[in-house]
Amino acid sequence: MRLLAIDLGAKRTGLALCDEAETIASPLAVLDGGGDVAVRIVSIAKDNQVQGVVLGLALNMDDTEGPAAKKCREFGAKLGYLLDVPVYFQDERLSSFAAEERLAGLGLTRKKKKGILDAIAAAEILQSFIDSKKQDSAQKESSAEGDSEA
Repeated sequence: MRLLAIDLGAKRTGLALCDEAETIASPLAVLDGGGDVAVRIVSIAKDNQVQGVVLGLALNMDDTEGPAAKKCREFGAKLGYLLDVPVYFQDERLSSFAAEERLAGLGLTRKKKKGILDAIAAAEILQSFIDSKKQDSAQKESSAEGDSEA
């Protein structure tokens, strides 16, 4: 399934896509916060034949949801309605940190990093989502095999 990941931010929103086989997530774009970001995302999603959306959910370190998570869930409901595709939420804690780590050794200026950091964070969110789906699937298969042997 072709998935679009979104790292929603007040100033910039990062986007990433995965391949049909849900193997690897790749950074796609960074949108400036001006205007209606949802309309631009809908256009991008349709152009890329997206079948699902993964939104990075800003959880607090104690697993509670604050105002940013509430805004993200509202945005997800709007996108789900506009696109008529499933919307998933993935914990985005530390995704920006991981994205910065990926860029650390590249010698990019601060300005160039800002231009791509959010898309890389979106790719981190999407890759985490893909990996957790595979892990859940493998655990279910392992559990089913154990049940059939009993």
